[in-house]
Amino acid sequence: MGENFFAAISVSAIAISVIFVVLTVLIFTILLLVRLLPYQEPPPEPPRSAPPPPATEADEDLAAIIAVLSVYLGKRPDQFRILNIQSQ
Repeated sequence: MGENFFAAISVSAIAISVIFVVLTVLIFTILLLVRLLPYQEPPPEPPRSAPPPPATEADEDLAAIIAVLSVYLGKRPDQFRILNIQSQ
């Protein structure tokens, strides 16, 4: 039993020392990489464009006309364009 105990202790000591050696190598590798490749901040985001102006009653009327025409003609709203609206 004494030989097995000392063998287990020696295997455990070797395993622990290997773990600490690997961790030490990792620490120095990270320190070297930090020194060679320093952190660079990303460029700031460009300012956002102004929000679109609020919809007016004429815009809502135009949207309704486009919706009715697209259903009536059987086309998508982006397939035609209304250039002029005249009231009678």
